[in-house]
Amino acid sequence: MPEFTCLPFAQLSLQQLYELLALRQEVFVVEQDCPYLDADGKDEPAHHLLGYNTQGQLIAYARLLPPGISYPEYASIGRVITAMPARRTGAGKALMRESLQWCRQLYGAVPVKISAQVYLLKFYRSFGFQEVGEEYLEDDIPHIAMVREWK
Repeated sequence: MPEFTCLPFAQLSLQQLYELLALRQEVFVVEQDCPYLDADGKDEPAHHLLGYNTQGQLIAYARLLPPGISYPEYASIGRVITAMPARRTGAGKALMRESLQWCRQLYGAVPVKISAQVYLLKFYRSFGFQEVGEEYLEDDIPHIAMVREWK
Protein backbone atom coordinates (compact mmCIF):
# COMPACT_ATOMS: atom_id res chain seq x y z
CA MET A 1 0.00 0.00 0.00
CA PRO A 2 1.17 3.53 -0.62
CA GLU A 3 2.63 5.66 2.11
CA PHE A 4 0.75 8.96 2.11
CA THR A 5 1.68 12.52 2.85
CA CYS A 6 -0.70 15.48 2.59
CA LEU A 7 0.69 18.95 2.02
CA PRO A 8 -0.61 22.41 1.21
CA PHE A 9 0.68 23.80 -2.09
CA ALA A 10 3.25 26.09 -0.43
CA GLN A 11 4.91 23.14 1.32
CA LEU A 12 5.34 20.99 -1.80
CA SER A 13 8.93 20.64 -2.88
CA LEU A 14 9.73 21.37 -6.52
CA GLN A 15 10.33 17.64 -6.99
CA GLN A 16 6.92 16.74 -5.52
CA LEU A 17 5.20 19.36 -7.67
CA TYR A 18 6.95 18.06 -10.79
CA GLU A 19 6.01 14.45 -9.96
CA LEU A 20 2.34 15.18 -9.31
CA LEU A 21 2.00 17.30 -12.46
CA ALA A 22 3.75 14.60 -14.51
CA LEU A 23 1.43 11.89 -13.13
CA ARG A 24 -1.66 14.00 -13.79
CA GLN A 25 -0.55 14.61 -17.39
CA GLU A 26 0.42 10.96 -17.89
CA VAL A 27 -3.03 9.73 -16.88
CA PHE A 28 -5.46 12.48 -17.86
CA VAL A 29 -3.81 13.95 -20.96
CA VAL A 30 -1.85 11.07 -22.51
CA GLU A 31 -3.60 7.88 -21.33
CA GLN A 32 -7.15 9.26 -21.55
CA ASP A 33 -6.28 11.26 -24.69
CA CYS A 34 -7.87 14.34 -23.20
CA PRO A 35 -6.10 17.64 -23.83
CA TYR A 36 -7.25 20.11 -21.19
CA LEU A 37 -5.81 22.93 -19.10
CA ASP A 38 -4.56 21.19 -15.97
CA ALA A 39 -3.26 24.42 -14.38
CA ASP A 40 -6.76 25.61 -13.47
CA GLY A 41 -5.92 27.92 -10.57
CA LYS A 42 -7.10 25.44 -7.93
CA ASP A 43 -3.76 23.94 -6.94
CA GLU A 44 -2.68 26.79 -4.66
CA PRO A 45 -5.69 26.67 -2.27
CA ALA A 46 -5.62 22.85 -2.26
CA HIS A 47 -3.98 20.20 -0.14
CA HIS A 48 -2.18 17.58 -2.18
CA LEU A 49 -2.35 13.94 -1.11
CA LEU A 50 0.67 12.05 -2.39
CA GLY A 51 0.99 8.27 -2.20
CA TYR A 52 4.44 6.69 -2.64
CA ASN A 53 5.46 3.08 -3.11
CA THR A 54 8.38 1.49 -1.24
CA GLN A 55 10.78 2.66 -3.98
CA GLY A 56 9.76 6.28 -3.38
CA GLN A 57 7.78 6.62 -6.63
CA LEU A 58 4.55 8.62 -6.70
CA ILE A 59 1.83 6.07 -7.53
CA ALA A 60 -1.35 7.71 -6.18
CA TYR A 61 -2.54 11.28 -5.96
CA ALA A 62 -5.61 13.38 -5.13
CA ARG A 63 -6.25 17.09 -4.83
CA LEU A 64 -8.32 18.13 -1.80
CA LEU A 65 -10.18 21.41 -2.02
CA PRO A 66 -11.86 23.38 0.76
CA PRO A 67 -15.45 24.57 0.41
CA GLY A 68 -15.88 27.52 -1.91
CA ILE A 69 -13.25 26.57 -4.49
CA SER A 70 -15.04 24.08 -6.77
CA TYR A 71 -18.43 24.12 -5.04
CA PRO A 72 -19.81 26.81 -2.69
CA GLU A 73 -21.03 24.50 0.08
CA TYR A 74 -18.87 21.44 -0.41
CA ALA A 75 -15.30 20.34 0.04
CA SER A 76 -14.06 18.46 -3.01
CA ILE A 77 -11.71 15.68 -4.02
CA GLY A 78 -10.37 15.84 -7.56
CA ARG A 79 -7.58 14.75 -9.88
CA VAL A 80 -7.89 11.29 -8.30
CA ILE A 81 -5.33 9.01 -9.95
CA THR A 82 -3.26 5.91 -9.55
CA ALA A 83 -0.32 5.17 -11.81
CA MET A 84 -0.85 2.31 -14.25
CA PRO A 85 1.44 -0.16 -12.41
CA ALA A 86 -0.43 0.48 -9.13
CA ARG A 87 -3.90 -0.29 -10.48
CA ARG A 88 -5.77 -3.31 -9.17
CA THR A 89 -3.49 -3.44 -6.12
CA GLY A 90 -5.82 -1.66 -3.67
CA ALA A 91 -3.88 1.61 -4.02
CA GLY A 92 -6.96 3.43 -5.38
CA LYS A 93 -9.11 2.32 -2.44
CA ALA A 94 -6.37 3.35 -0.02
CA LEU A 95 -6.17 6.73 -1.79
CA MET A 96 -9.91 7.35 -1.41
CA ARG A 97 -9.97 6.28 2.25
CA GLU A 98 -7.05 8.60 2.95
CA SER A 99 -8.63 11.43 0.92
CA LEU A 100 -11.84 11.25 2.92
CA GLN A 101 -9.97 11.12 6.24
CA TRP A 102 -7.94 14.19 5.27
CA CYS A 103 -11.05 16.08 4.08
CA ARG A 104 -12.73 15.44 7.42
CA GLN A 105 -9.59 16.47 9.33
CA LEU A 106 -8.98 19.61 7.25
CA TYR A 107 -12.52 20.84 6.58
CA GLY A 108 -14.66 19.29 9.30
CA ALA A 109 -18.05 17.65 8.69
CA VAL A 110 -18.62 19.55 5.44
CA PRO A 111 -20.09 17.26 2.74
CA VAL A 112 -17.70 16.27 -0.06
CA LYS A 113 -18.66 16.64 -3.72
CA ILE A 114 -16.85 15.09 -6.67
CA SER A 115 -17.16 15.02 -10.44
CA ALA A 116 -16.91 11.27 -11.07
CA GLN A 117 -16.21 9.52 -14.32
CA VAL A 118 -19.32 7.39 -14.88
CA TYR A 119 -17.42 4.12 -15.24
CA LEU A 120 -16.25 4.56 -11.61
CA LEU A 121 -19.73 4.93 -10.05
CA LYS A 122 -19.57 1.61 -8.19
CA PHE A 123 -16.11 2.50 -6.82
CA TYR A 124 -17.28 5.86 -5.44
CA ARG A 125 -20.56 4.44 -4.13
CA SER A 126 -18.49 2.03 -2.02
CA PHE A 127 -17.18 5.10 -0.15
CA GLY A 128 -20.64 6.52 0.53
CA PHE A 129 -20.96 8.86 -2.46
CA GLN A 130 -24.39 9.22 -4.06
CA GLU A 131 -25.19 10.62 -7.50
CA VAL A 132 -26.77 14.07 -7.71
CA GLY A 133 -28.09 15.53 -10.93
CA GLU A 134 -27.74 14.26 -14.46
CA GLU A 135 -24.83 12.76 -16.33
CA TYR A 136 -22.76 15.29 -18.33
CA LEU A 137 -19.71 15.39 -20.57
CA GLU A 138 -16.52 16.87 -19.18
CA ASP A 139 -13.68 16.90 -21.71
CA ASP A 140 -15.73 14.42 -23.80
CA ILE A 141 -15.81 11.89 -20.92
CA PRO A 142 -19.14 11.01 -19.23
CA HIS A 143 -19.23 12.30 -15.65
CA ILE A 144 -21.77 12.67 -12.88
CA ALA A 145 -21.70 14.76 -9.70
CA MET A 146 -21.63 12.74 -6.47
CA VAL A 147 -21.89 13.84 -2.84
CA ARG A 148 -20.82 12.15 0.38
CA GLU A 149 -22.43 13.35 3.59
CA TRP A 150 -20.87 12.68 7.01
CA LYS A 151 -22.99 10.67 9.43
